[in-house]
Amino acid sequence: MIEVRGLRKSFGSRTALDDVSLSVADRERVMLVGPNGAGKTTLLRILATLGRPSAGSVLIDGRDPFREWAKVRASIGFLSHQTLLYGDLSARQNLRFYARMYQVEDADARIDELLRRVDLHQRQDDLVRGYSRGMQQRLAVARAVLHGPTVLLLDEPYSGLDPIASESLTRLLDGLADDGCTLLLTSHRPVAEGRLFDRVVALNRGRVVHDGAFGDPRTFADRYRSWVGAAEAA
Repeated sequence: MIEVRGLRKSFGSRTALDDVSLSVADRERVMLVGPNGAGKTTLLRILATLGRPSAGSVLIDGRDPFREWAKVRASIGFLSHQTLLYGDLSARQNLRFYARMYQVEDADARIDELLRRVDLHQRQDDLVRGYSRGMQQRLAVARAVLHGPTVLLLDEPYSGLDPIASESLTRLLDGLADDGCTLLLTSHRPVAEGRLFDRVVALNRGRVVHDGAFGDPRTFADRYRSWVGAAEAA
């Protein structure tokens, strides 16, 4: 579903991604981890067609996102650090706005379904500016999947969430994965969220330093330190 080969991205003299190669299979759930500045957000933005690589190639469902960007964007749901929600609109109004942008068929039925799925149907007419962080994050996920994407790219979706809100988001993402979404998610809390994922990919200084099964959460912290420490030593 996602194929990245020899990807490089430079910002002036700074290299954010350095010869990154990565494959994510259809319906696979992959967690992307690494220290601040490792290149995680840069990689997701390129996959979401919001940035161009300096070198290398990207395929999303067999398509080049920079030649067939309209078709590729239709297959991608992207959640960045910003929710991209309008605080002076209600939840339903926000989703209606994005439904028009994506030309979603039978939009009202789709919005009803998603509002129930993210457990916001009882607050659907309240202004989003009055929502908690967890409620806004769940609505942002509904926005990201409104058009029925097959690939979901999530940049730190758990940031700022309390344990209850985190659990609610996990159930939502688990359901989307069960529906057939391919998930690629960045996280700074891999142990708490790891049960969702088949694989973990670690980046450090723009390079892939580990790619394998998530393994036992109890040993993850030590393994993570070994991956990052080995890369620092090299």
